[in-house]
Amino acid sequence: MNRISIVIIVLATSCMNNPTTKNKELTKQQAQTYLDSYNQKYQKLVIAQNEAQWKLNTRIVKGDTITGKLADAADKEMAQFTGSKSNIDSAKKYLAIKDPLTPLQIKQFEVILFNAGNNPAVAEAIVNRRIEANNKQTSLLFGFKYSIDGKPVTTGDIDAILESSTDIKKRLKTWEASKEVGKVLKDGLDSLQYLRNASVTPLGYKDFFDYNAREYGMGEDEIIQLTHQFITEVWPLYRELHTWARYELAAKYKQPVPDYIPAEWLPNRWGQDWSALVDVKGLSIDPVLKSHGAEWMAHESENFYKSIGFDSLPASFWTKSSLYPVPVDSPFTKNNHASAWHMDLDHDVRSLQSITPTTDYWSTVLHEFGHIYYFLSYSNPDIPVILRTGANRGYHEAFGTMMGLASLQKPFLENLGMIKKGIPTNDTLKLLKEALSYIVNIPWGSGVMTEFEYNLYAKKLPKDQYNKRWWELVKEYQGIVPSSPRGEEYCDAATKTHINDDPAQYYDYSIANVLVFQFHTYIADSILHQNPHATNYWGNKAVGDFLHKVMSPGASIDWRELQQKSIHSDMSAKAMVDYFNPLMSYLKRINQGRKYTLPEKHTF
Repeated sequence: MNRISIVIIVLATSCMNNPTTKNKELTKQQAQTYLDSYNQKYQKLVIAQNEAQWKLNTRIVKGDTITGKLADAADKEMAQFTGSKSNIDSAKKYLAIKDPLTPLQIKQFEVILFNAGNNPAVAEAIVNRRIEANNKQTSLLFGFKYSIDGKPVTTGDIDAILESSTDIKKRLKTWEASKEVGKVLKDGLDSLQYLRNASVTPLGYKDFFDYNAREYGMGEDEIIQLTHQFITEVWPLYRELHTWARYELAAKYKQPVPDYIPAEWLPNRWGQDWSALVDVKGLSIDPVLKSHGAEWMAHESENFYKSIGFDSLPASFWTKSSLYPVPVDSPFTKNNHASAWHMDLDHDVRSLQSITPTTDYWSTVLHEFGHIYYFLSYSNPDIPVILRTGANRGYHEAFGTMMGLASLQKPFLENLGMIKKGIPTNDTLKLLKEALSYIVNIPWGSGVMTEFEYNLYAKKLPKDQYNKRWWELVKEYQGIVPSSPRGEEYCDAATKTHINDDPAQYYDYSIANVLVFQFHTYIADSILHQNPHATNYWGNKAVGDFLHKVMSPGASIDWRELQQKSIHSDMSAKAMVDYFNPLMSYLKRINQGRKYTLPEKHTF
């Protein structure tokens, strides 16, 4: 064989093994054609699915099975598409030859494969059963009729009693009434434990908890390590808050100081927020809100976002949303958990709320509108439909929660005329009130909720141990105990919405709370040049520009990269701890001589 022949053979072999620029371009075009088709179909199915779920959540009629069946059908069609063998095979094929693809294409294929993980065609029968069980669970939860002494009450009535009543017997009766729904949900949760796990294992996920952790690019063990880190970082302050609360509540109810807080003593059904224990004089805006009404609260929230540079909400938002409470005597009920909906992954945005003119709901409205404006920010031509979501799940909650925090700071309220300018207030009590919301939420979210669902899915917790394990975790992490026996006929975990319809993701709220203080501190220090405890975002276009830049990429870039680019730091609870640092010396002084019942350091 001569030298020329050898060279030709070498070149031919090289061409086969190394795609030419032309071949790479062809592969990229073929990939884009597939992605365009996938995104178009995906968006169509999202619309159908969300419309069905919207009706299921906004008009719950006892005995209605048609709405549930329509929701089942829409969910199944989405599952069949996202979990189809052809989509799984295509995603795997293109991810195996990444070189010709753009980073944006690679990101889409990764999401396609992840979405398939919860609905694989190989487990179609299991997936269909899971969808039916999930929608049935939702209907049971939000269709439940609560009553006290045989008289119907709403969850709002229950919350109002727990926030204001000083009658111990009435409080216990009310708290117990709030847990009755768990009895009808326990069998469903047991079925969903199996069905959710069985849906994700065919594509290699260890269990349902592990599957959800992977959306962060982390395994379930890493998520548990992260949530343990959060608890460790806030534990010294939580221990002080717990000690303070035990003594304050005992004095309020004229009872001996307990070692652990009776669950019905707290102003929240799950003990996840204690902020109602503190009334900061001069900062209560309830009278102002009651004079304006619920509709004003909604439109003023839109005005806030417009003031920092965002556009008006689409007209359809106001005509299609469900923003106000359903009357007690209504022939239907609705999901009472406030939420934001991105119906078409474009500009059909809606919110499901039950707005009431209270200070707490004022921050809730700002929070939910934060989600809405996040939706609209990444609904732009540069972001493919499948990537129109938050940088990670916690980011969405973080920006909503941050707006809730900012909306209750003194300069913000003064600017709106909700409180008089220069009115004297107790800043320490204000900080205490915030800590009773944000710090208290970490042991609840990172501890009780996350550990219970980790036990439920990763450890396959048996049904006859649900309530036992739940109250072990509540006592360990929150230092709270029930005053009445809570046997296995109950399922108190299932009384929390997320256990049923947003499962194995509750640590998102802890991640969000950590991010809130990182982003808020950055905005206060680097944009507003104001004290983080006393900011006013209203009317500041630079704040709006910053938020839009963070929100508009959606999930098109890695969340860690986005965080480094935007605030130049990794995820850490340091900013949260620093924010509340002035409170520590105050609490230590108040608690001097008191008995501490939580350990100085939490061990896992």
